[in-house]
Amino acid sequence: MPRAKKAAPRRPAPSLRPRAEIGILGGTGLYEIEGVKDVREHRLKTPFGAPSDAYIVGTLDGRRVAFLSRHGRGHRFSPSDVNYRANVYGFKMLGVERIISVNSVGSLRAEIKPRDFVFANQFIDKTHRRSTFFDQGIAAHVALAEPVCGSLSLRLYRAAEELAVRAHLGGTYVCMEGPAFSTKAESQMHRLWGGSVIGMTGATEAKLFREAEICYATMNLATDYDCWHAEEESVTVDMILENLRLNIRNAKAVIRKAVAGLPPAGEEACGCRTALAGALVTDPRLISPAARKRLGLILAKYVPGGAR
Repeated sequence: MPRAKKAAPRRPAPSLRPRAEIGILGGTGLYEIEGVKDVREHRLKTPFGAPSDAYIVGTLDGRRVAFLSRHGRGHRFSPSDVNYRANVYGFKMLGVERIISVNSVGSLRAEIKPRDFVFANQFIDKTHRRSTFFDQGIAAHVALAEPVCGSLSLRLYRAAEELAVRAHLGGTYVCMEGPAFSTKAESQMHRLWGGSVIGMTGATEAKLFREAEICYATMNLATDYDCWHAEEESVTVDMILENLRLNIRNAKAVIRKAVAGLPPAGEEACGCRTALAGALVTDPRLISPAARKRLGLILAKYVPGGAR
């Protein structure tokens, strides 16, 4: 009787999830940077629901990058309706270590002119309960005195300088709930507070990326003077879109130059990637299996039992 052939050992199925080291978060057209190769779309499911859109993953000058349209292609989500946690967690699933966030903002300072770039390093947050992964029985308090990655922000600013783009390093981003723009009284108040620019998304993202231990820098494209400037036209959607269109070419050039010059993430001294060390205050024994699973990628280094 012929001897039965021994079954060949099964090889593990290859992972279908792409990998990327640098994330770019902003408008729809950003992934059309000249030089991006091997572009593929990937839709991810996260424990926090669906991200705003598919992630566009490709290779830019030898670096794996992932793009996401913050408001969805066609601008389907207002700032209050963006699923920020899903967007950030999706980048974490892709293995992203650094985020370049591109935002359209109003200027609160005469010296910050429409079409200037501002690499803000502080935030004033006026939004309502949309800025943490830690709820439902688990608490953590990350340090946020320096809410952006200083080294990443500096590299972006230097890239802008080398390209002769008018740019400002540092400044305070006032993050309002929206979706309506400021009243004149609010705009003047934000100036008295020391605000440099005003937008509707930056502070939320900065907090979540810090909790996710991902380096974050925000590149803000000034489109208008909000409504405080007596000699300038008050902000309109048409004004924002036109100035943003004119800015986008410079934004793509700055991103490409900065990405090409970034060293591997581990080679720069940066506290972003250990932000949760000492921040968790809930007794690990009291963290439910559901919470461990939901926050698996974020908790994996600190709490046993989370998904890796």
